[in-house]
Amino acid sequence: MIVNKRPGDLVQGDKTGDKSLAEVVKSYIAEKYNKPGAVYLGVVHRLDRPTSGVVVFARTSKALSRLNKLFAERETEKTYWALVQNRPPKDFDRLEHFLQRNPKQNKSYSHLKEVLNSKKGILHYKIKKELDRYYLLEIQLETGRHHQIRSQLSAIGCPIKGDLKYGYDRSNPDGSIHLHARSLKFVHPVRKEPLHIVAPPPDDVLWNACL
Repeated sequence: MIVNKRPGDLVQGDKTGDKSLAEVVKSYIAEKYNKPGAVYLGVVHRLDRPTSGVVVFARTSKALSRLNKLFAERETEKTYWALVQNRPPKDFDRLEHFLQRNPKQNKSYSHLKEVLNSKKGILHYKIKKELDRYYLLEIQLETGRHHQIRSQLSAIGCPIKGDLKYGYDRSNPDGSIHLHARSLKFVHPVRKEPLHIVAPPPDDVLWNACL
């Protein structure tokens, strides 16, 4: 089951007690397929609450274990879009940092050299489009670390629009940030067919200008 997540939606329940996307999808499956009793749904991966885009769920335990293996072994290709106000130092580049997570702040810090409890984070970006006041970056992840894109772009002086936590100067009115999981490529865990999922970004003036 593949969903285009809205900014603000929780993928999985947390201490806020807010209804999660997983719960919404379970209800949808129960209604659509007239399933009595508990509905199985496996959370394969997550997106940060203020971001939008492609999220994959597994409808069977077998699909979940196979999808987990695909993601763990990086046999997926994830593409993200991010809007930044500052032009990056280069039109395209490979960024490599050591990310150190601070659970109390729910934040990850990017370092150029290895520090205590850090994990290597690697991404590739390119400027895809120039708008009047913003740059659309297309990003490919080599690793999947906590807040990786947000932290690494901030480290090169390009915080994502609306991302106060990582240095942008003001929030978006709806609490979102302009980071979108644009597409995902992987092989279907049961049918073994290649899948390429592309999610339209949220309907706002800036995202619409990127299309």
